[in-house]
Amino acid sequence: MAGMPLDAVASARAHLPPALRAAAVLVPIIDRPRAPTLLLTQRAGHLRHHAGQISFPGGIIEPGDAGVLGAALRETQEETGIEPRYIEPLGFLPDQAVLTGFRITPVVALLRPEFSLALDASEVTEVFEMPLAFVSHAGNFQPTRRVLRGVEVTLKDLHFEGRVVWGATAGILQVLHATLVRES
Repeated sequence: MAGMPLDAVASARAHLPPALRAAAVLVPIIDRPRAPTLLLTQRAGHLRHHAGQISFPGGIIEPGDAGVLGAALRETQEETGIEPRYIEPLGFLPDQAVLTGFRITPVVALLRPEFSLALDASEVTEVFEMPLAFVSHAGNFQPTRRVLRGVEVTLKDLHFEGRVVWGATAGILQVLHATLVRES
């Protein structure tokens, strides 16, 4: 199968580990007065999983977490310093299964703009904002072929201000796009 183009979803399902670890991410929509934006992070380059990639704040759901929401809020505060009092959960997007063995539950939330950042440099090298309107245009998702674990797949990447958003984060943004289009 290596080198053969496959649908990204079917390929991922065929190559997933038998047991997926539960994880949660926060999809923070900053309530900016002129236009809402999404807050994204760039992961530190030395991390074991997804080093240097663009992502949402989040991580593994730990036993002490109050479920998916608790994990997303804890991880967001640990990585970015954003306190839960600035976050208003809005709902959940469908889980994303990734080849590295995680089942990620995205928590969509409104983030009040008065928050302050205190990045954990061991996990995050940068935080930036992307206009929500950018995700609202299907043409901004560009098909890109990649080889993941020996299997060629076509994913849809987002190129924004010199950054490439791909993988699970781009998948979550595609689902968010579909939700925004359906609700408008």
